[in-house]
Amino acid sequence: MAGMIAEPYETDGGWDDWKRTRSRLPAMRCTTVSRARWGHGGGRKTGALAVLLALVAGPAIGILDARPAGAAAPDLVLITIDTLRADATGFGGNRRGTTPNLDRLAAAGRVFTDAHAHSVVTLPSHTNILTGLYPYQHGVRDNSGFKLPPTVETVATMLTRAGYATAAFVGAYPLDSQFGLARGFSVYDDHYPKGSRPDEFVMPERRGDEVVRLARAWWDKARGKPRFLWIHLYDPHAPYSPPEPFATRFKDAPYLGDVASADAYLGPFLDSFLAGHEPPALVVVTADHGEALGEHGEETHGLFAYESTLKVPLLLWGAGVIPGRDPRAARHVDIYPTLLAAAGIVSPAAQPRPGLSLLAPAIVEPSYFEALSTALNRGWAPLRGILRAGQKLIALPLPELYDLPRDPAETSNLVDRERRSAAELRALLPPESTWPPPRDRVPSEQSSALASLGYVAGSAGKTMNWGPNDDPKRLVALDHKIMQLIGLYTTGDLDRAVALGREVVAERPQMPLGHSLLAQALLQAHKESDALVVMEKARTSGVASEPLLRQLGLTLAETGRAREALEVLAPFGQSDDIEGVNAWALALSEAGRQTDAEAALARSLALDADNAPAIELQGLVALRRQRFAEARERSEAALRLNPALPRAWNNLGVALYQLGDVDGALAAWQKAVDHDPRLIDALWNLGLKSLERERYDQARKALEGFVAVAPENRYRDDLARARDILKRFGGPG
Repeated sequence: MAGMIAEPYETDGGWDDWKRTRSRLPAMRCTTVSRARWGHGGGRKTGALAVLLALVAGPAIGILDARPAGAAAPDLVLITIDTLRADATGFGGNRRGTTPNLDRLAAAGRVFTDAHAHSVVTLPSHTNILTGLYPYQHGVRDNSGFKLPPTVETVATMLTRAGYATAAFVGAYPLDSQFGLARGFSVYDDHYPKGSRPDEFVMPERRGDEVVRLARAWWDKARGKPRFLWIHLYDPHAPYSPPEPFATRFKDAPYLGDVASADAYLGPFLDSFLAGHEPPALVVVTADHGEALGEHGEETHGLFAYESTLKVPLLLWGAGVIPGRDPRAARHVDIYPTLLAAAGIVSPAAQPRPGLSLLAPAIVEPSYFEALSTALNRGWAPLRGILRAGQKLIALPLPELYDLPRDPAETSNLVDRERRSAAELRALLPPESTWPPPRDRVPSEQSSALASLGYVAGSAGKTMNWGPNDDPKRLVALDHKIMQLIGLYTTGDLDRAVALGREVVAERPQMPLGHSLLAQALLQAHKESDALVVMEKARTSGVASEPLLRQLGLTLAETGRAREALEVLAPFGQSDDIEGVNAWALALSEAGRQTDAEAALARSLALDADNAPAIELQGLVALRRQRFAEARERSEAALRLNPALPRAWNNLGVALYQLGDVDGALAAWQKAVDHDPRLIDALWNLGLKSLERERYDQARKALEGFVAVAPENRYRDDLARARDILKRFGGPG
């Protein structure tokens, strides 16, 4: 039967088929150097920062003694705009008026015209910025499966120790506090809506105006001591959906519309600095990476590391910063020492960093970069590379060498003509950056992540011996199929999504992602048996990714195979992966082990107190223990964090009904259906109980929705009853 109102449920006495209030936890997935002149002059010529800039190149002394006695520590602001191409800004050459506010800051500051990231996805790139380390040094190599080791300090750690008030306000899930970047921040605000529809291939995020509003409120409240504020805006990330007036103004280029909206959100905050209303400060603006927009066959980012995604905007503004354009080869790892130098802090010799302060004269240094998402998620060849003096080597089975000053679009591969240069650059690739690292050199912090991703056991496909057919350049057509599959899934064209998923798996059966996408399309089409066949085959073939194993466990649990589910999900139960712990908790609950489920959810919330999916599950467990007032409170708590949780609305409806509030229950179930028209349990509850209240239109619509989406093999009796009721309405039988 569907997830409808039930009689009181037996608590921990054993497993019973509690289908009537079940809310399935949705799928959990589912990427040139010159010497600059520095000194006094330009911009505002007074303030502590102007004095500091003249001293940062001096000898290293104690951490807190680098600042002259009596000089006030300057405020520091780091702004990162996700997925912002260098040439999408006005100061980077765009002529469509995308970034008027940043352009005014750039005109009064210093623009680094040859700045590069080291990673082309969000989490590792921000980790590079905040730690001043390359990804192979701090260990965070992709958006999932990695967490910053507790031994690695961030710039916030250093600044907090030096007496700064520190805060971060981030816009999306890839920077969730669970991944370790909250370290050192007194405030780390990641309160975007969590858990809304994880099966929609859309990252939980919040708009930039909300991020900036909260950041500004903290900034004003924290006056009285030196402040370090990090603001992260996610708006330009795909899928592009700019608000008005930018949607109309950039209807031919929605990506630029999202860029323009991010700039607009920052405008009032930046105005306070440009107008001189703030104490001396250093403001740093950059992006984590760019966006391909179809160049080299790449639609978004994460596949390659061409300039469209690797080159980033970078500007500095502040007292003593000489306005102008700086052609030095700036890097993300240079931001960490720049911020510390502005604060008069010298990083301890025991914690060496590869970066150089951009407040000091330029020194020629090569820059390492990598793109490992397709290696980790698809088993394709890992991409590593080196930039030096305008030359760029991309180390792949089919290597590439470009002369960027002469060929900025990277259209002429010189690797065959310039073999010596290619060999020299290849020799600069750090041995430690090899992926996967030899087993005797795997840091302990990475070992569990490697195991879960399949590299130790070989379950993620090929590991060391990649050939030309594993080069991403030869797999662009397959990447397009993957993107098309996701598009079909997102628009609800599930039959075509399943067919294309089978093509993808057949074309590259060793690729974990293909199996995950096919299984998810089958699940969304309510073909659980077929999905289980796909997932079990991937597991036994050694190509099951961590998200696929989580989904396998969840699907086994919801189809009544709780014992098998617990076996699959057991490794997640004691991990620090919140999604894995939540999945383990749901399986425990499905197995009738409500006390154990409660303990698991408590552990999940100890990792992230604002994890709405965990609180939502607490509401479900409370229902199953007949604690209806508690179920109401937990469901409402989850909805306060994220009002777009359809399963929490369904649980709330069940709790309210059991507490005698029928009208409130109907309203909650209607909310559930509004947020997810395919939520079977809510459709059934709403249909039957609105019928009892003689709300016939509401009942008819809900039951018609139920008949349209409920699978016959699992809901045969309920479907027969719903069709009988609809016949009485004169509807389809």
